[in-house]
Amino acid sequence: MKLLDSKALQIEAVRVIRFARFGDYRGYFTEHFRKSDFINHPNTEFMRNVEFVQANESYSKKGTVRGLHFQWNPYMGKLVRTVKGRMVDMVLDIRKGSPAFGKIICYDMPADTESDYSEWIWVPPGFAHGNFFPEDTIIEYFCSGEYSPGCEAGISPLAADIDWTLCEADLKRLFDNIVPSTELITDKDKNGFSVAGWVDDERSDNFIYGKI
Repeated sequence: MKLLDSKALQIEAVRVIRFARFGDYRGYFTEHFRKSDFINHPNTEFMRNVEFVQANESYSKKGTVRGLHFQWNPYMGKLVRTVKGRMVDMVLDIRKGSPAFGKIICYDMPADTESDYSEWIWVPPGFAHGNFFPEDTIIEYFCSGEYSPGCEAGISPLAADIDWTLCEADLKRLFDNIVPSTELITDKDKNGFSVAGWVDDERSDNFIYGKI
């Protein structure tokens, strides 16, 4: 695996990892994951204690909105990439006491077969995760915890008290253009917690800034 770079987003714990593709007249080849490189590369020091135990693939139709999901016991971090189409990833800080608590960021991840690189986004425990899709899209993600149906919850991406001030304006406009007309969001996601409602739930104490 040829890791090219990693960068922090508007919330430093959320990172994007860029890796190389090797193209020729036939197309390209890439090694998109090698455990030893993630552990040993100087630009991915934040991944050294992460072990992935589950991998998922998801297909979403144009206009789909998913999230914002999180889990404890065990905690689940996610390493996510777009295989085909265009994903806009959404990450909401739910770490109580964090300077960015209640703030959401978005990252645009279109698949481009002509590019000489591709990217992962790392969403560590302590964040609610979701995405929306301006076109039909396939994504893949590795998880650092197995799915635990009794220890999960979600904040609605439509919650009025989410703070969007860290989000790029063009991505917020894209979200606002999709949401009013889409039917491709589950009732569970649409009717999830507000930020304030989640804070009032005692289970929110599983997410304390500096302790996870």
